[in-house]
Amino acid sequence: MSFPYDVRLPGLTVPIHLVCEILAYTVGFRLYLRARRRQPGGMTVEQAVWTLVGCLAGAALGSKLVAWLEVFPLYWQHRANPLIWLQGKSIVGGLLGGWLGVEVAKRFAGVSQATGDAYVFPLIVGIAIGRIGCFLTGLPDGTCGIATSLPWGVDFGDGLRRHPTQLYEILYLTGLGWLLWTWKLPGAPAGARFRQFLIGYFAFRFAIEFIKPRPFTSLIGLTAIQFAALLGLVAAAISLWRQWTPTLPHAPATNRSTAKGSPAHG
Repeated sequence: MSFPYDVRLPGLTVPIHLVCEILAYTVGFRLYLRARRRQPGGMTVEQAVWTLVGCLAGAALGSKLVAWLEVFPLYWQHRANPLIWLQGKSIVGGLLGGWLGVEVAKRFAGVSQATGDAYVFPLIVGIAIGRIGCFLTGLPDGTCGIATSLPWGVDFGDGLRRHPTQLYEILYLTGLGWLLWTWKLPGAPAGARFRQFLIGYFAFRFAIEFIKPRPFTSLIGLTAIQFAALLGLVAAAISLWRQWTPTLPHAPATNRSTAKGSPAHG
């Protein structure tokens, strides 16, 4: 195989990553609109617009912030070049920022209902399409794994057979999507599926980073992406537990004084 697999037109070469990224946003947005129509009503058009703006703004900010922290020394070396700081983004940071942005926008717009479930399958499909572009771009994309002797290792152009971590992610997302589509716990509240998706995805990203090149790590051996993924996993788990607890059945309270024979007071 020869990387990158860019789209070559007469007199023009279009980066395959850009093609897949545009396709991912387009398909994901269409799926989101379809999912929103299927959700119970309750939000006005203005409220829906505010939540979407919060999602996009938060995702953009979170994506850049985690990307900067991941390789901050490299960015700092080129601190005088603003174009360098515009490069790079992180899906983990985008998910965290988008989630926070939606919650802030909902509070501002007076929305109390859960809205996250409509994002689940658009995100799964969109991320998977984007990872196809990452894989076909090869080494310049920076998402390839470390060297491996496994038979499915891929030479992205540097003579080393590497873990195709982009393909691992696509396979994982396919399985996670199937699980979330077919398996729903009885009594699951609205928004639970979105938090389950976050838990599943952040757990995967935390683990997969161990077989990716790690140019900069913390004192405990974790990268900025792993810290963000761990933070997101814990936050999503706590949010799911707090959301689910009020819906769980509770045993009826017993009037102790009545049980002991004391007169009940009506």
